Amino acid sequence: MTLGLDSPRAPLRPSVRRSNWELASWVFMRVSGVALVVLVLGHLLIMNILDGGVHRINWGFVAGRWSSPFWQFWDLAMLWLAEIHGGNGLRTIINDYARKDATRFWLKVLLYVSMVLILALGTFVIFTFDPNMDA
Repeated sequence: MTLGLDSPRAPLRPSVRRSNWELASWVFMRVSGVALVVLVLGHLLIMNILDGGVHRINWGFVAGRWSSPFWQFWDLAMLWLAEIHGGNGLRTIINDYARKDATRFWLKVLLYVSMVLILALGTFVIFTFDPNMDA
């Protein structure tokens, strides 16, 4: 007996109406993946390699970085693209491998709730960070 993943489940019934949701999702994954490569490699280069690397990262560094709208947008774009890209990938895995409708429903509820919470909290932190606060 060999152990392995089950084959992805086939749809139970054909879709009544056709939508381009899955096509848009597929295209988003490719576009966001390319954008994330640029954003993350830029982030790693700046944070870990240039000007002394991680040893210079402290409250003052973050305060200086997030005082600029450019870096706020950079980090916000990285947060949103990574969260939605990863959530879309997990949604696809849930659709493929969750056998019961109830299991699929609750896994997606957990996924969407966690995505909204992380996006809301991350966005809140980026835009309400006070660089003048005492460290």
